[in-house]
Amino acid sequence: MNSEDTGAEQRLVVPGDQIDAPPGSQPGSGVLSQGDGLVATKLGRVRMNGDVVHVMPTNTAYMPRSGDLVIGYVEAVQNNLWFLDVRGPFNALLPMSLAPWKVEFGAARQHLAFGDAVLARVMEVDETHSVVATMKGVGLRKIKQGCIEQVAPHVLSLVIGSKGRTLQRIKESSDCRIVAAQNGRILIDGTPEGISIARSALKIISETGHAPGLHDRLSEVLGGDE
Repeated sequence: MNSEDTGAEQRLVVPGDQIDAPPGSQPGSGVLSQGDGLVATKLGRVRMNGDVVHVMPTNTAYMPRSGDLVIGYVEAVQNNLWFLDVRGPFNALLPMSLAPWKVEFGAARQHLAFGDAVLARVMEVDETHSVVATMKGVGLRKIKQGCIEQVAPHVLSLVIGSKGRTLQRIKESSDCRIVAAQNGRILIDGTPEGISIARSALKIISETGHAPGLHDRLSEVLGGDE
């Protein structure tokens, strides 16, 4: 069995529930040490990675942080800026001064229109949670090809895997270029067959990533280990 799937007690817990775990287990995300035991602090399913116990939440929202790589959709355009849906509580603002093109005032729609997708980076999040994004940087661009899939933010770590192994495995098996953004949107670009393989792998992770045996289930669509 793969090391990322070991020893998981896959029961649903709510905040305050005692978690049955082997002696010496350490609290991870969503778990608090209390007395001689461990207590859940989130609604979710118990998962163990080595001797660390986590609670994988059943649902999470993306909260933007400075430096995050995000995939956003243009929701509105003004003369000098764009409003991007980045799955956060508010739209991110992309001023024309932070676009990768020279934009004349009033010509914003000539570069990005409603519904366009972009690869951007969160530059600033202030105390009111207002978000400013930038497209100035290596690899940041308007997305013109490929498809965009979406997973819950808390599932993203399973997509990437320990030291990036799972994501690399999907890339190699599908022969696709894949960019996993911090807001849970994933750009897949390759042949139709490769994209289909990558999408199938993401579906398995999204639907069953919390359960033991993920490595083996992925092998059904990705093939065996190298």
